[in-house]
Amino acid sequence: MSSIDQRIAQWIRPEIRALSAYHVPDAAGLIKLDAMENPYTWPDDLIRDWLDALAAVPLNRYPDPGAAALRQRLGTAFGIPDGMGLLLGNGSDELIQMLAMAVAEPGRTIMAPEPGFVMYRMIATFVGMEYIGVPLRAADFSLDREAMLQAIARHQPAIVFLAYPNNPTGNQFAQDDVHAVIEAAPGLVVVDEAYAAFADHSFLDELHRYDNLLVMRTVSKMGLAGLRLGLLAGAQPWIEQLDKIRLPYNINVLTQASAEFALRHKAVLDRQTAAVRRDREPLQQALQRLDGVQPFPSQANFILFRTPPGTADRLFAQLRADGVLIKNLNGSGGLLADCLRVTVGRPDENDAFLAALGRALAQL
Repeated sequence: MSSIDQRIAQWIRPEIRALSAYHVPDAAGLIKLDAMENPYTWPDDLIRDWLDALAAVPLNRYPDPGAAALRQRLGTAFGIPDGMGLLLGNGSDELIQMLAMAVAEPGRTIMAPEPGFVMYRMIATFVGMEYIGVPLRAADFSLDREAMLQAIARHQPAIVFLAYPNNPTGNQFAQDDVHAVIEAAPGLVVVDEAYAAFADHSFLDELHRYDNLLVMRTVSKMGLAGLRLGLLAGAQPWIEQLDKIRLPYNINVLTQASAEFALRHKAVLDRQTAAVRRDREPLQQALQRLDGVQPFPSQANFILFRTPPGTADRLFAQLRADGVLIKNLNGSGGLLADCLRVTVGRPDENDAFLAALGRALAQL
């Protein structure tokens, strides 16, 4: 063992050494349908107006530390209930990290359904907390209410994360099941509504009903993924405590200016997300017609589908060789064995994916 390896073994926590870094594959030259992004760009005239707005931003000055103007615009755009506080993060990931850091103590746990968003588990590890994953029902990825309530009673989690709709499965849990979790949880319940633009229900209107409920959103999936901007809404006392952990100036001036500009033109983003919702159904139906493929219902901007046993890796590789990049979830094992996930793209991208998948299936 080299001297640097010895120092790493001495000073880096074992659970961190055991982790693999979050991997983002190179998509150069490929039809990119792996990351749940909005496939549409802005019209040329809107891009010109945006660049004019950025030209007036003083890069030599620090940003507004509280991003007050942006928080106000976000509150209006997303319908945050009156009286609720709003905390901004460098993407939802930073908000998850702030939440975990705020409650981290020896013996405390973070809980979420599994399969779920991988960052819940990773960030729990980062801050030295135990992560408890509660399996979803195998048949349809629905929330197993009894198992969740038993796990809550046993582990008394400091935070329960519920992705709503769930990532990577795409389904939206039954509202009554979510209510039961909120009412049983001794600590915070964070409903992660990253895909709210593509779904039919939100828990924002229930923030006044529960004193342990927070709702998290992002602008990424609606077409602003490059800005890395997330928001957390909830009762002011919670937000005030969490704001103590937020690093100064965490939302830079270009993100603040760009997000404010984009939200002034939210109708453009709304038309794009409506197009994604419209195109999701024919993509779902086309997948259902393919022999051996089982797509799952989705309220998000992606579709999870199961492939014939033992073929997911080959199909993924063939799709990539054919110029289409989707997400291979087979390596996660468990309920995601044999599963791939495709983002809903533009109609031409969806057609290219379906054609490539058909060719790959024919070669099995």
